[in-house]
Amino acid sequence: MGLLRTDEALSRTSYYAATAPQAPAHPALDGTVEADVAIVGGGLAGLSAAIELADRGHAVVVLEAREFGWGASGRNGGQAIAGLACEQDVIEAQLGLDEARRVWAMTLEALDLIGERIARFGIDCDWRPGYLSLAVNARKGAELQRWQARMAEVYGHETRWLPPGELRGWIDSPRFHSGVHDPRSGHLHPLKYTRGLAAAAASLGVRLHEQSAVTRLEPGEPCVLHTAGGRVRASHVLLAGNVYLQDLVPVLAPRIMPVGTYLVASERLDPARAAALIPCGAACCDTNFVLDYFRPGADHRMVYGGRVSYSTATPPNLAAGMRRRMVATFPQLAGVDVEYAWGGFVDISMNRAPDFGRVSDRMAGGAEARAWRRVVYLQGFSGHGLALTGLAGKLVAEAIDGDASRFDTFARLQHRRFPGGALLRTPALVAGMAYYRLKDLL
Repeated sequence: MGLLRTDEALSRTSYYAATAPQAPAHPALDGTVEADVAIVGGGLAGLSAAIELADRGHAVVVLEAREFGWGASGRNGGQAIAGLACEQDVIEAQLGLDEARRVWAMTLEALDLIGERIARFGIDCDWRPGYLSLAVNARKGAELQRWQARMAEVYGHETRWLPPGELRGWIDSPRFHSGVHDPRSGHLHPLKYTRGLAAAAASLGVRLHEQSAVTRLEPGEPCVLHTAGGRVRASHVLLAGNVYLQDLVPVLAPRIMPVGTYLVASERLDPARAAALIPCGAACCDTNFVLDYFRPGADHRMVYGGRVSYSTATPPNLAAGMRRRMVATFPQLAGVDVEYAWGGFVDISMNRAPDFGRVSDRMAGGAEARAWRRVVYLQGFSGHGLALTGLAGKLVAEAIDGDASRFDTFARLQHRRFPGGALLRTPALVAGMAYYRLKDLL
């Protein structure tokens, strides 16, 4: 419950919550209902799956413990980026180059899917195309240029190299050496988008229930999900709660780690002054392992993220610390205050690759595993899920509808548990991240 209490406090200061139109409330589950598919978690992955399943004629119920978009889906950096949180060589090493190309193509499909849903359902979420990947020194610039060239040659992904002499025309910051511009990626207001997906799912007949935390799951045929007010009997179950599943399915918990991510939004700037910071209007991210990411808000603010916590404790003096990072990147904002500071937890996997699969495959076998064979899960987006969650929901719908080929491409990825068990894995990760922070400084 510690994660929930921390996020509850941070959600009250969210810029996204302050600027998104109020969403209609959905009733808590009351009584017993029947469904083809029950979905646990009302974020981007769960709602995307609900839309895809409803389109295929399935009766769907979504159970959300708080409000739709309350978790990472409604509080993230708003950047929709091609690819995965891990590098492609992680996928190549496990699946081979041909399947790695297939995975990359699916991440581009995920970006297209955002545009399709915005257009189809009329979702007003401040979408803006363009993404800058930025190197902070010459060594990292050379690495980035090699990556860009290989992605074009091996994956056919064309981007624009921005050498030192050209970069300042794209971003007015002394911090960066060089960069790459990707026109297919982009950014949006994540809470507006998530709430738009909830409205879209409701319009398709999906039953949406808020304040309906699942307290117990009985696997079988059917599966039965229990909440404080009722239960759902369903032929299939999708677990899309990530770090907020708590102890519902203990076998999944060691495969991911909750990491706190934090953002600020500046006060409103003069429109011309705001536009001069990032003239191309793109979302931006440096290439450090412990990275900073930022973008221009639609109302002429700088939305800036970068501080993380691997100990589940909120950093002290969050707003002031984040403001210092923002000003280090844009010294011209030295006299600008921040009006919002917020954050929340995302789920990371050990290798930063997404972790999709069937719960039964995580068990040793036997009768218990057979009982769980109709329960699938999506987790481990590792801070790179704004676009990929949408695709993940589509893959789940395809699998439940009888074609699991694309879902199984991801399910074949091998994941290690975080070392140390429930008590020691967080300190171990904190120590490990100190090493990567040192590497970023070299």
